[in-house]
Amino acid sequence: MAKKLYHGAAYYPELWDEKTILTDIRLMKETGINVVRIGEFAWSKMEPIEGEIDLTFFRQIISLLNENGIEVIMCTPTATPPIWMSDNHPERMYVDADGRTMIHGSRQHICTNNPYFRKRAAILTNELAKALGDMPGVIGWQLDNEFKCHVAECMCATCKEQWHKWLEHRYHNVEQLNDAWGTDIWSEYYHHFEQVPQPGPVPFLHNSSLKTMYQLFSTEAIAEFAEEQAAIIREHSQLPITHNSTIMFAVDNERLFQNLDFASFDTYAPAASYFSYLFNCDLWRNLKKGKDFWIMETSPSYSASLESYATPHPKGYLKAEAVASYALGGAGFCYWLWRQQRAGCEQPHGSVISAWGKPTVGYEEVLETEKARIAIEPFITSTRPLQAEVAITYSDRAKIFLNTEPHKGLHYKELITDIYKHTLAAGIHRDLLPEGAELSGYKLLLTPFVPYLSDDYINRAKAFVEQGGVWIVGPMTGGRTEHHTIHTDAALGKLEELAGMETAFTFPIENTGSVGEAYGLTARLGLWSAVFDGKDAKVIGTIKGGLVCGKAFLTEKQLGKGKLVMLGSLPTGEEGSKMLTEMIHTYAREAGVLADIKATEGTIVAPREQDGRKYWIVVNMDGKGGSVTVPQAVRDCITQENIPAGEWKLGKYDYRVLQSI
Repeated sequence: MAKKLYHGAAYYPELWDEKTILTDIRLMKETGINVVRIGEFAWSKMEPIEGEIDLTFFRQIISLLNENGIEVIMCTPTATPPIWMSDNHPERMYVDADGRTMIHGSRQHICTNNPYFRKRAAILTNELAKALGDMPGVIGWQLDNEFKCHVAECMCATCKEQWHKWLEHRYHNVEQLNDAWGTDIWSEYYHHFEQVPQPGPVPFLHNSSLKTMYQLFSTEAIAEFAEEQAAIIREHSQLPITHNSTIMFAVDNERLFQNLDFASFDTYAPAASYFSYLFNCDLWRNLKKGKDFWIMETSPSYSASLESYATPHPKGYLKAEAVASYALGGAGFCYWLWRQQRAGCEQPHGSVISAWGKPTVGYEEVLETEKARIAIEPFITSTRPLQAEVAITYSDRAKIFLNTEPHKGLHYKELITDIYKHTLAAGIHRDLLPEGAELSGYKLLLTPFVPYLSDDYINRAKAFVEQGGVWIVGPMTGGRTEHHTIHTDAALGKLEELAGMETAFTFPIENTGSVGEAYGLTARLGLWSAVFDGKDAKVIGTIKGGLVCGKAFLTEKQLGKGKLVMLGSLPTGEEGSKMLTEMIHTYAREAGVLADIKATEGTIVAPREQDGRKYWIVVNMDGKGGSVTVPQAVRDCITQENIPAGEWKLGKYDYRVLQSI
């Protein structure tokens, strides 16, 4: 892709007449839109009758956009198969966990594992790549749209057959499966793979291994579908390929992006949840390390459907979102959508232009965002984001384990976001890393809420610690095997020997009167907890009251040049928040984590560099303004003013681009 910052929108020219399309292009140029994403829902436009593919319309649209300086991300339209694919073919349709078969309409109604769907999707993708892949103005590809957004694991007959093959490939023989899953429980023993059911309706709950493995099977299958499409495109086009995902969908994003070229995501976090927005930027930056990510969808003001709507953004927030994303490693900032749809289930959704062609409530904010893009583009395109010194492991596999074992409503996204918020509030620049990421260059690693830790992960983290890093493990980490069973050698398996402690008990500690004491602070303890006997580890946090008074919930042990810290229980409430923040501060200091520029909570500092020279993009995200402290004089790249060392104020949703002098 060209070395520029993209400001774009999803566009659906197949819904509009020629006059409206020409008006839209004129307005895009006036607004500063320099890229559009097209084609993602247009299968029936491309192939209205089975076998009759005509891409003339899209060739004309791409040419027209290119003539007007607007580039294109071309999409495969496989999220919305046409009626000829669905009609009278229930065997091709998605079947949910309750056994209900979907009908035509909405989207994602067909099973993506169905062989006929795969065949027709491959044919259309091949034709798209041949016809459009080398057209001037096309700069990249998006596969499908939001895999597993509205659906999760399919329970159709095709999936059942493929499930059995997947199990055989994984376990080789059924005896190994029986042993790994402990199927003597409740007479669940299987004599051959074809007897293993899908996790459909049952009177109580499924075996944890069955439910977790079926989710893993499903995420692997959708990743393979993405790779199949990508391979077809690459036969005819050298352009980079992505998919627009989120952490909310039933996918494993690390696996999904493994063989794609760049990462992109959709986000509709409201302004009050700006931390969720930043969470995505810090994760997607690291799903394809060293490559710019894209935001393929965000609302210019609010999201809505026939059944819901969100609060519109306050004035100034959209600009802050865009600057933060570019600063944190983004190259594209795109809206859903350009022109409001006049029909369908998302008619009320926020857009840049209304269905009747007038500016919407978010239009002025889009113009302000374009001004900011132009102002920061020279500095963003000539620099690269600096790797953080603090890393938090993010795991979609952990999300799957907690889907199977949610206890009283535990939700992985909420749990991991809370830890992220404490790191953010501490003013620490951070990376969210997938499980397989390299750890070199980091000083502090947090691994919360990951029930199963692979031997590979433990070995890499151990080496990280021995070389001088600090590794904070927990809470709720390491207590399950890869088959979603409980360890039989020690509660937390191999971690315990490494950490020099022993787990005395695991149990739900909240509402038992248990209070944790650490760093001179006290806080109630919560969640499903592991409590420790110190043994060879130093006890940092002790439990007072409740059922296990005197046991430890926080320990540390020197390992090589670094430390392994075990957090067995979650401090809760306002006091718990203070304790977590103090824990992160303490170990960040011990690990030698440094912040060149400090900002108050609600304002972020995104460091970048060029040929050894540092830059910092400072953005206020909470709308309250903030203060920034610089240890030495810096230069404001936009105003060309020198800012002396010390503290200075930043306005509501304001931003600065600073350069070392």
